[in-house]
Amino acid sequence: MTSPERLALFLRARRARLQPRDVGLPDGERRRTPGLRRQEVAQLAGISVDYYVRMEQGRGPNPSRQILAALARAFMLNRDEREYLYRAAGGAPPQAPGISDAVGTTVRLLLESMTHVPAYVVDAKYDLLAWNDLALHFIHHAVDDPTGNRNMVRWMFHAARDDSRWDGESATAFARATVADLRASYARYAGDPGLDALITEMISTSTIFERMWAAHEVDARRRVTKKIDSETLGPLEFDCQVLHIPETGQRLITYCAEPGSPTRELFQRLGHVRRGP
Repeated sequence: MTSPERLALFLRARRARLQPRDVGLPDGERRRTPGLRRQEVAQLAGISVDYYVRMEQGRGPNPSRQILAALARAFMLNRDEREYLYRAAGGAPPQAPGISDAVGTTVRLLLESMTHVPAYVVDAKYDLLAWNDLALHFIHHAVDDPTGNRNMVRWMFHAARDDSRWDGESATAFARATVADLRASYARYAGDPGLDALITEMISTSTIFERMWAAHEVDARRRVTKKIDSETLGPLEFDCQVLHIPETGQRLITYCAEPGSPTRELFQRLGHVRRGP
């Protein structure tokens, strides 16, 4: 399939998914088919109707980056959809902004409000940036590192093979998901010196990381179930949910236990006890 054909299919699919009210246009009269009209998309993007029609028919010239940016705004595309739009048109997506270590006020307030859910924020290279009190029961070794190195990848993969962090299949799945997510960041933030240095270091110091990295799995972090047997808290089971914070490369990682489960009850009890300095 050619680039114009891929772009045409994507544009038609996106147009069919949007209603006029979604983009601030009046619904108007009853429509024969769902979605926006071509002239409405052209109006929103600030381009001619004829030019847009030719793109949807796969017979137009390769659109410029300015045209693609206008279409991305018109269709209200998220970051992943914008990247696909540019690649479908045969071009490279805009360079992602650099890795950010500034945690927004809203995110910090959210962390503080999650009194019964362990939660913490990492950047694209898994440096710990912020956390709530409950999360310290799980990440205090990384937070209290005497060298001040608060990187979750180093903390995870520098642990001995018989360390409890590697207990069970869920721990290995969690590690693989982390490496796959790190490779996605490696592509998104190509050339970032901090990320490059971390990966070079881990390949040379951890055979487990080296093997997982060599698998070339690429996947932005999603939910994974963790089962651990903590020396201090006992057996635990929870879903590790990952929320991507737009335009920052940061992830809000939460440990969510099923309502009524022993783990949920433990989280609720611990939430009432603040960890000392």
